[in-house]
Amino acid sequence: MKMSSQQFLDWKSKSITLLAMSGAGKTTLANKLPRDKWFHYSADYRIGTKYLGEAILDNIKRQAMDVPFLKKLLLSDSIYIHNNITVDNLAPVASFLGKLGNTEQDGLSLKEFKRRQALHHQAEVAALNDVPQFIRKAEDIYGYKHFLNDAGGSVCELDDPQVLETLAKHTLIIYIKIPDFLKQTITARAKSDPKPLYYREAFLDEKLAEFMSINQYKDTNQIPPDNFVSWVFPELFESRLPRYQAIADQYGYTLDATDVAKVSNENEFMHLIADAITTQGAD
Repeated sequence: MKMSSQQFLDWKSKSITLLAMSGAGKTTLANKLPRDKWFHYSADYRIGTKYLGEAILDNIKRQAMDVPFLKKLLLSDSIYIHNNITVDNLAPVASFLGKLGNTEQDGLSLKEFKRRQALHHQAEVAALNDVPQFIRKAEDIYGYKHFLNDAGGSVCELDDPQVLETLAKHTLIIYIKIPDFLKQTITARAKSDPKPLYYREAFLDEKLAEFMSINQYKDTNQIPPDNFVSWVFPELFESRLPRYQAIADQYGYTLDATDVAKVSNENEFMHLIADAITTQGAD
């Protein structure tokens, strides 16, 4: 969605999609907006609760069935397992994605890893396509004036133009760009605490082949699960940046994460966006 800065400021019911890598400050920014006025939509939360809910539970149950004590209780219906996914706790989604590598170290085979990656891709596309209906629900049912869509870190990996067209039609797309001096901090943090991530299959195939060649692995089951995640993150980080920028250039606008960090309230955020629209132009 493109508009003039004045049109944006006069927009009575604003709908904004935030795009950014983890660490850019999306969550911090969202928490500065009045909760009684802004409906916060998390694509990752929608993925975990709606589209991957059953698969996540099946994964947890499969692990529980390997424990004789829990297996007996599950088979006799003496206990049940329930997800406790929240917007602030998406660990079950990450645990389902898992890490590629040695299965004896809780890694996944390449076949199973790719299966879960494909399921996540489908779920993310579906969750983002749900944005228009949630914009309506937020206002019609719950009475929220504005809508904020946290699109998640991997939206630039989807290679699905229809999703971007949908978001651009119904929301103002804002890309929060990480300045160079923060890149090293974010990369170091990710490498010290490697977390499961979604990868485009072409990217995964290319980087996995490179990683295995460097380390002379003949089979993915030789890989310590954390090692590939730590090694590939800087490559993933750099590959995503131009993809985010391309989305912003075509469909929206770019904010610098340093400027976003200085925002203290809703009014400052709105004027930061308006200034970006003025500077970057509108169709």
